[in-house]
Amino acid sequence: MPEAGHEGPVRIHTADLDIARERTSTTFSQVEVQFAGESDLDFHLDIARSPRLTLARMGYGDAATAFGPPMECCYHINLPMAGAVTAEQNGARRTFTGGAAGIAFQPRAPLKVQLSAGSWQYHLKLPKTLLDAHAAKLVGLPPSDDIEFDLTFDVTSAQGQALTATIEFLYGECCRPGGLATIPKACHEIESALMTQLLTTVPSQLTKALQREPTHLRRAKIREVIEYVDTHPENEITTADLAVMVDLSPRALQAGFRDLVGMSPTAYLRGVRLDRAHLELISGASVTEVATRWGFFHLSRFADQYRSRFGALPSETARGARSLPVTRGSR
Repeated sequence: MPEAGHEGPVRIHTADLDIARERTSTTFSQVEVQFAGESDLDFHLDIARSPRLTLARMGYGDAATAFGPPMECCYHINLPMAGAVTAEQNGARRTFTGGAAGIAFQPRAPLKVQLSAGSWQYHLKLPKTLLDAHAAKLVGLPPSDDIEFDLTFDVTSAQGQALTATIEFLYGECCRPGGLATIPKACHEIESALMTQLLTTVPSQLTKALQREPTHLRRAKIREVIEYVDTHPENEITTADLAVMVDLSPRALQAGFRDLVGMSPTAYLRGVRLDRAHLELISGASVTEVATRWGFFHLSRFADQYRSRFGALPSETARGARSLPVTRGSR
């Protein structure tokens, strides 16, 4: 990486085979690069200045094959933008053209990448401890094993295009004198956003956990539903209606209710309606009218549910209310 205080990228442009090999190894890892000799060597390496990441743009001109040992302390992301590419790691092998896919190399296995003449790509090198900690924060778990990324990932999808745009933006800003690299806090935010995009775009064993909504947001939505039910228990409400209202799946709503209040949304709504029915019955209202008004159309089932909640039958509550002496106002 460039030294502190350097403005703009470090740019290397050479036709010297040894310099190309040395700079590739110094910047990324101790790779062995073999050139095909199909075209003249025209090595370009532009390294942007980013506080926590190594971000670069590189092309060899000639067709090349790079063999790398396990990187151990970092994840390496390649975004080929032109040419034909074949990537290999952990027994997986993928061939594609630039702009169709990205490559995610894991830390603990050797790698191989073949590039056609005229190809070039963005390189993103992320310290393992940094990305592991960021992933742990997102899923709410302590860092554990390596993130097992798929070897390649789609960059033509909306998520893939967004990730590519963020990499291009950060690279451009870190190359520009006076850009975000000179504002550490702003650059830190973009780097964090980039890591989040990477984790949610590239399939891994964390994908399902990352797709779940954070617990505090899900609980806020459940509380919103509870408030609605408490305020409008007389409305015709289904679990599906409540789920749509807070943008949750019915299954997620059910799970959230059981986690927060220990019962299903239906059971919670029934309890609120029973409470309202109880208030009317202790005022002497008719059992049938009250049951119907609160959606209990099966009177015997209403009686069972009411007794389970209040320890008495609805008719007993109503009779007790009617037997109370009427208090007259003072003369």
